[in-house]
Amino acid sequence: MSDREIMNSKSVDKVVRMKFRDPVVQRVCEKFTQRSDEGFAKYGRTLHAERTGGHKDLLGYLNDVQEELMDAILYIQTARELIDEAVGTQDNS
Repeated sequence: MSDREIMNSKSVDKVVRMKFRDPVVQRVCEKFTQRSDEGFAKYGRTLHAERTGGHKDLLGYLNDVQEELMDAILYIQTARELIDEAVGTQDNS
């Protein structure tokens, strides 16, 4: 198992030591940490601070989820078209 220390890049008051038996899970956790750091750099606050500070309401979060899922569908379709082009088929589903 590999070890990883995770800490808030803006505050060193909380360090969590995690053991991973699955490197796939470790890579996903690292991506979450990186995405959190990028979000903090862009917006200047964490999701927790956004929620507890009243910066966004429930409908705002639901709208964000809907937009992200719509983007995901577009990415899936684009990836399928790339695969179709690579194997020479035209399955426009």
